[in-house]
Amino acid sequence: MIQVESAPLLHIDGLRVAFGDVAAVDDVSLSVDAGERVAIVGESGSGKSTLVKAVLGMLPRGAEESGVIRFEGTDLASATETQWRRIRGERIGFVPQDPLSSLNPLLRVGRQVVESPVVHGRLRRGAARGLAGDLLDRVGLPRSARSAAKFPHQLSGGMRQRALIAAGIASDPALILADEPTSALDATVQRRILDLLDELSERTRAALLLVTHDLGVARDRADRILVMREGRIVEEGHAAAVFAAPVDSYTRQLVSAVPRLDDPGTQTRAADGPPILIAEGLDKSFHSRTASGARVVHHAVRDVSFTLSRGETLAIVGESGSGKSTTARIVLGLVAPDAGTVRLDGLDVTGFATPAARARRSEMQAVFQDPSSSLDPRFSVARAVAEPLAVGRVGTRAARRERVVELLDRVGLARSFADRRVTELSGGQRQRVAIARALATAPSVVICDEPVSALDVIVQEQVLDLMAELQADLGVSYVLITHDLAVVRRSAHRVLVMNAGSVVESGAVDDVLARPTAEYTAELIRAVPASVAA
Repeated sequence: MIQVESAPLLHIDGLRVAFGDVAAVDDVSLSVDAGERVAIVGESGSGKSTLVKAVLGMLPRGAEESGVIRFEGTDLASATETQWRRIRGERIGFVPQDPLSSLNPLLRVGRQVVESPVVHGRLRRGAARGLAGDLLDRVGLPRSARSAAKFPHQLSGGMRQRALIAAGIASDPALILADEPTSALDATVQRRILDLLDELSERTRAALLLVTHDLGVARDRADRILVMREGRIVEEGHAAAVFAAPVDSYTRQLVSAVPRLDDPGTQTRAADGPPILIAEGLDKSFHSRTASGARVVHHAVRDVSFTLSRGETLAIVGESGSGKSTTARIVLGLVAPDAGTVRLDGLDVTGFATPAARARRSEMQAVFQDPSSSLDPRFSVARAVAEPLAVGRVGTRAARRERVVELLDRVGLARSFADRRVTELSGGQRQRVAIARALATAPSVVICDEPVSALDVIVQEQVLDLMAELQADLGVSYVLITHDLAVVRRSAHRVLVMNAGSVVESGAVDDVLARPTAEYTAELIRAVPASVAA
């Protein structure tokens, strides 16, 4: 008897997506079987996300598409709107990268999580609340009943990402398209989410097409890896083989750029001299109400203290919702603490409430996680970089322009970038602009909140090298908020570990990562993907 192989769940042949004369995806062919996990890796602009949008039928206007995309035997190029309504959300689940732009700010999280099964008639609205709570429990959102009643802005970035993942799997789809689903998540939550996707794949034979810049995740979780560059697939193979013996030179470059916990740290010098920044006894609580009107108190930060010396990098790590970003916002004066003080070079700058403190405000600047949202899309690069100088009325317009050119050169961008809009730049280029803007006022302290989590490994390496070079040249001090312990190992002198708003461990990076004393820290280290941990 001749055994006939079943057709793949998803089959793409000769796909090309062009915007004018530029091909974002060029002659891409691939297949994904039921229950298979395939990872697509590559640097920003390689065509990964465009490929996903083509499969979902969500390409923007002006895109010219050719080739074949077939899902469950249906040619998606000729699918009717009725077919798309059945396929998108019900048969193909989508987990996008940016929760802020993907979640409706006017609807409660629980309602959005179960929107797909309700719309497709698989779930009555009366049962929606129970399913929403169950799904949020499965993705590890704390106090899921309360989380379901909140609006997106009331959750942290990692919590919003988990809500998106819950929405993507709500209808038990046959194919899950996940575009950087864990880039904003710490190692323990990332492991929990990836375990959930694995469990779903085994239970329902759902296939997973995972777009990621995290090669550790691709290596440990995917059956096959596809490497994309400039719209084309340059290498394909079993995950272990591609990671262990990459054939293409670009793949070798990607693999070599992955930071690892066992790499020798570049920041081993102990900082000398008195602290430039001192935080003592910081406390902060937030108050909210549930859908029933009950008042809830959330203790975001509890008795947090630390010091930072000149030329030093202090990393603050912990799970999403542990209080890292709230601590950073208190230090920056964006949030007033309920208790505690922040001192900059001996001066009390808590909340920048006094004239003397406000006069020192320019000495502390910030680099945020997403330069797309922290840089005004209407601005040119020159205007974005010069903005702190213009606000502070520092120098003439000509002097500010000269300072912009100097800063662009300092962060590795040609002066020709000055007149380009920030929307025309890649993610790595925008983050360089964000760093240049932070340096405009020659600050002594820069707070970096997840500055490389959204960047591919090659650009991540370049940005971390840039930050280290600037620190060596200028003596600037960094507070580095991150969930990536390999980045901590590579870039920080000391590390502060936070859990549920409190500091559970602190010390030199080498000591804490090699010999953790807190079980929570040990759990964070165990959750790091094996290919990154060793």
